[in-house]
Amino acid sequence: MKKLLLHPPIEAARLEKIQAAAGAMTVVNAATAPDATREIADATGFIGKITPELLSRATRLEWVQSPTASLEHYMFPALVTHPCTLTNMRGLFSDIIADQVMGYVICFTRNLHLYVRQQVARKWNPIGGDTNTLTTGYGPGRVSGVDLAHQHLADCTMGIIGLGAIGAEIAVRARAFGMRVRAVDPIRTEAPAGVELTGLDGTDALLAASDYVVIAAPHTPQTEGAFGLESFRRMKPTARFINIGRGAIVSLDALTEALRTGLIAGAALDVYETEPLPAAHPLWGMENVILTPHIAGYSPRIPERHLEVMLDNIGRHRRGEPLRNVVRKAEWF
Repeated sequence: MKKLLLHPPIEAARLEKIQAAAGAMTVVNAATAPDATREIADATGFIGKITPELLSRATRLEWVQSPTASLEHYMFPALVTHPCTLTNMRGLFSDIIADQVMGYVICFTRNLHLYVRQQVARKWNPIGGDTNTLTTGYGPGRVSGVDLAHQHLADCTMGIIGLGAIGAEIAVRARAFGMRVRAVDPIRTEAPAGVELTGLDGTDALLAASDYVVIAAPHTPQTEGAFGLESFRRMKPTARFINIGRGAIVSLDALTEALRTGLIAGAALDVYETEPLPAAHPLWGMENVILTPHIAGYSPRIPERHLEVMLDNIGRHRRGEPLRNVVRKAEWF
């Protein structure tokens, strides 16, 4: 008989649905760590935060369901080598985060981030106007050495680093706005219609060609610290940089230097190498930067999607069917 262990415990409303999906399986909603340690000995499935201690006591474990999509704080060596299948919650956030990215892009192309500041200051200062020349407001028509005239979005190229579920959804939205879209990915070989996809060997060409560079890659041993000052040097001085992937991929010092010296024209960040971003960090004071506090995945739709994936995988585990969102454990995604 299969057995499902839940820890940390799940609230009553969800637990009832889990028990229904589990059918004849035993379901244990462990309230405490000692309860979980005792019950995992003969569990075949686990939902929640697995630890080295719990894993070391498991003798029948076949499946572990992470409650999150990101896994950098979840993985440990014994879990990588254990024969259990690990699944995560990827795919829940793709459309929501893609909306956030396009929000950043539209802000930059229409200078909305600057107009909001002007509104607070009660200033009527058209940026560019009919002549595409900034005559009043934020300096002599430039921020970090780059002209601030309004862009025509369909004239722009977006480069996406990481064409997983989120990256692909961003690409679809950018194409709908008429943008040219290029992408690089280490694994994926198929792309949405109209998207130019290459392997990681195409990264330098993507950086050189893109008006918007979007990091949509996960935090893995390979991507950690991968985007530094040399990457920014390969971008256009008129380009904007967007990170909704993971903060650990991008050096904040390098990004700050790139913005300060005019290597790039601006940046929008939802994730940071250090979170929360310290109040004294210079990025807060840069007019050509948009900062949001790691909220790109927020939506009232997420809880229902989360539950749907969990219930589906419970049923699959019970029936011995292939699971959804299987993770390449050594690669963290």
